[in-house]
Amino acid sequence: MAVKYSRQRQTIHNFLMTRKDHPTADVVYQNVRQEYPHISLGTVYRNLTLLADRGEILRLHVGDGADHFDADTSRHSHFVCSHCGCVTDLALDCLEDLLTQAKQDFDGRIEAVDTCFHGICADCLDTSAKRTPIL
Repeated sequence: MAVKYSRQRQTIHNFLMTRKDHPTADVVYQNVRQEYPHISLGTVYRNLTLLADRGEILRLHVGDGADHFDADTSRHSHFVCSHCGCVTDLALDCLEDLLTQAKQDFDGRIEAVDTCFHGICADCLDTSAKRTPIL
C-alpha cells in the first residue's frame, strides 16, 4: 500500500537520522515541535509506528517501559545503561555468525535478531568513581 508523503513524517525521520542516542517518542515530539508547533504527540506516535512498520526505522524495547527509536536499520546490537538508561549502538562482527549458528539447529524461520547488552556506561562509571572517596 502506498503511503502519502508527509513533511511531518519526513521531519521525524530526518531528526532520528541525526541522533545516535535512540530517543523516545516524547523526545522526538519535543524536538519536532520546534519546527511544527501544532503537531500532536499522537501524530508523532502514529508516524513513528508507520516508519517502524515499513522498516524505515527500528523500534527498540529496552526494558524501561518506553519505546526507543533508531534510524540505523542495519543489523547491530545495543547497550543499555542500567544506571542512566542511555541506549547506544554496539558494532559486533559476530552477529552474522550468531545468526547462522542459531539457524542451524532451528526448524522454524528466524526473521529478526535483537541483541541488547545491559550494564553501566563509561560516563556513569566515571561519575561514580569521582564520588567514591579513596581510602
